[in-house]
Amino acid sequence: MSARNIARFWEWGRKIICVGRNYADHAIELKNAIPTEPVLFLKPPSAYIREGSPILVPYYSSNLHHEIELGVVIGKGGTAIPQSSAMDHVAGYVLCLDMTARDIQEECKSKGLPWTLAKAFNTSCPISEFIPKEKIPNPESVNLWLKVNDNMRQNGSTSQMIFSIPFLINYISQIISLEEGDLILTGTPKGVSSVQEQDVLQAGIDDIVTMTFKVDRKS
Repeated sequence: MSARNIARFWEWGRKIICVGRNYADHAIELKNAIPTEPVLFLKPPSAYIREGSPILVPYYSSNLHHEIELGVVIGKGGTAIPQSSAMDHVAGYVLCLDMTARDIQEECKSKGLPWTLAKAFNTSCPISEFIPKEKIPNPESVNLWLKVNDNMRQNGSTSQMIFSIPFLINYISQIISLEEGDLILTGTPKGVSSVQEQDVLQAGIDDIVTMTFKVDRKS
């Protein structure tokens, strides 16, 4: 077993693998087709921020969106991990925000370009404290919610996910080997919307964990 502290995975984990359009209602709200296989993209570990640090609007974007997600922290690596044993590779969970420069994403999509500028910028992956696996015995039946300035914007259940966590672990690990400390973002329910400088975002998983972040712009 590694001597590294999995509860501080963000300090040493090597990659963030994100799943797009994993909730049908979210795909529909952005006028995207409902996928028949997972849509994957990556964020670098430099995207992580913790409470107390601000979410910074990229200088090149004027339409930054919030996307609340359940994050799955990998505790044991592997390649082509079978669905039947996939959950044995999970150490725990975090609440995550996949901050998205929506105007840039739309531009990239229209040009057939990757989403890197829209998804991978500094501060694009705010996370909560680590949640040990036993605190969420059924990760596919928890409620994710997000408020902006005390107004509810997103409120959905992980039961609405198109692709299950074991399916995602199997699918991803056939393409990209998973390592201890990696994070999988499992997609967002409907209700994404724009945030502005000085907005305060509060988010939670049921009554298990909450987190708060303020939006700012790099001076």
